[in-house]
Amino acid sequence: MSVSDANQQKIDSESHADVQEISSADWKSTTRKKVASSKDCGRSTKPISPPPSRKAGKETKASWKTSGSGSIETLPDDPAPRDPCSRASPIQLSTVSGLPASSNIDTLSLGDILGDPLIEECWLFNYLFDVDFIMSQLDEDTRELVQVKLVHGSWKSEDSNRIHIEHPSITLIRYQIQEAAKRYANVQVITAYMAEMYGKGVLIIFDRKFLTRQSGTHHSKMIILFRHDNQAQVIILTGNFIVRDWSMCQAVWRSPLLVLIDHTVKSPTHSETLPIGSGPRFKKDLLAYLQAYGSKRTGALTGQLEKYEFSSIRAALIASVPRKQNLRSTDPGAETLWGWPGLRHILSSIRSASAGVTPRIVMQCSSVASIGEKWMASLLKALSVTAAPNGSQPKQTPKVSLVFPTASEIRRSVDGYASGGSIHMKTQTPAQQKQLTYLRPMLCHWAGEDQPSAPSSAEPDVGRVRQALRRRAAPHIKTYIRFADEGMNRIDWAMMTSANLSKQAWGEVATAGGEVRICSYEIGVV
Repeated sequence: MSVSDANQQKIDSESHADVQEISSADWKSTTRKKVASSKDCGRSTKPISPPPSRKAGKETKASWKTSGSGSIETLPDDPAPRDPCSRASPIQLSTVSGLPASSNIDTLSLGDILGDPLIEECWLFNYLFDVDFIMSQLDEDTRELVQVKLVHGSWKSEDSNRIHIEHPSITLIRYQIQEAAKRYANVQVITAYMAEMYGKGVLIIFDRKFLTRQSGTHHSKMIILFRHDNQAQVIILTGNFIVRDWSMCQAVWRSPLLVLIDHTVKSPTHSETLPIGSGPRFKKDLLAYLQAYGSKRTGALTGQLEKYEFSSIRAALIASVPRKQNLRSTDPGAETLWGWPGLRHILSSIRSASAGVTPRIVMQCSSVASIGEKWMASLLKALSVTAAPNGSQPKQTPKVSLVFPTASEIRRSVDGYASGGSIHMKTQTPAQQKQLTYLRPMLCHWAGEDQPSAPSSAEPDVGRVRQALRRRAAPHIKTYIRFADEGMNRIDWAMMTSANLSKQAWGEVATAGGEVRICSYEIGVV
């Protein structure tokens, strides 16, 4: 995808505007390098020889099962000169089942993540679940032995009788998950309590059926794995655990394999100040996030993770939990901040490479709620924060872009208009139309097929565009990136998260008393 300087002028029935396309490939091109293995990280493992998998060569049992990439291919050497400061990204794109193999090089399917026969215990946090689909992704030799924990947020009791009257084929999602889990003796369902709710009756899909649920939401998407070789792994992603999401563009971040530490070594205390971006700080924030569920739900998980060494992780955890948080009485160095206050705190530790040039912030998400201009300005202010030598902020105001697909781009995607059920930006009411007016200058195409093509490899590499090969995959990925310059030649930071543009996800604007209210569970990495 490419970018021009044209601003959006109008929205018609085929597209939101005649604007440039911004590619996630500009920063995701490096994601085609595989995340370092435990061997690469210098980690030793116990000499365990798992039984050979019988998956290879067998046909898929069901037509809807995700087709993984199996052994991940490597790309040929890139002829483009590399910046000595460039690094391979720890984020990979997901395997899109409807795209050819040539578009799925070094990508990850859910089966690639869950299909390791060494997995002993698996915690799955998400918004939507298809239990049969999840179980089909586990290694077929050990599928019945893996302890699977499903953490969802559909706790609120609804009038099932009324639902059946309005939609005869619909039953409660909680009931559906529990009933499906009964077919597997090794599956446990855990319901996250949602203290803050927004409305109800949102349409979802579970087990290929339409269901309803409340909308203020357990939206986090995370996997925590414990292995028979006494290693663990944290995986954060953007896709739900349902079939359709794996025919859309998603992203996956995987930690290195984490090893056990000496049980006598104490974990960081709640009052310790740890560097943002370090493994110990990541661990501290992750444990704080899990503790927000309550000890009855995730106490066992928290206790297990405390035993692992996180020093190999180089990332900052950004999360949201349903609660009210007072910014005036919270010490961000000692306590974990949630939502946009947490993001602002993280970004305040990152120095920008912008020097006398205009930086650029590129946002890309699958849903834009009714947010209001004041709230949007508040979020952009948080996104613009950087570390400065004297504590003051740079004078350059970043140029902001929002990548969002048009109706035409959704129509031409792998699943066609069906993908639109996961992508939302309403424009029906006067307030929503007003919102579109101030968002319009930021809007950029997802596929951008009307834009000039990228130069060939025979042409100079200056301004060369690298393709992510995701034009035909509807975007469910959520990324926020700050480039040091408007030409997007250098990245200050990149964030992958479950959070869309909504007050529920990031939190309300702070009150006069400094209180911020957050309604959803979200999780991501910077």
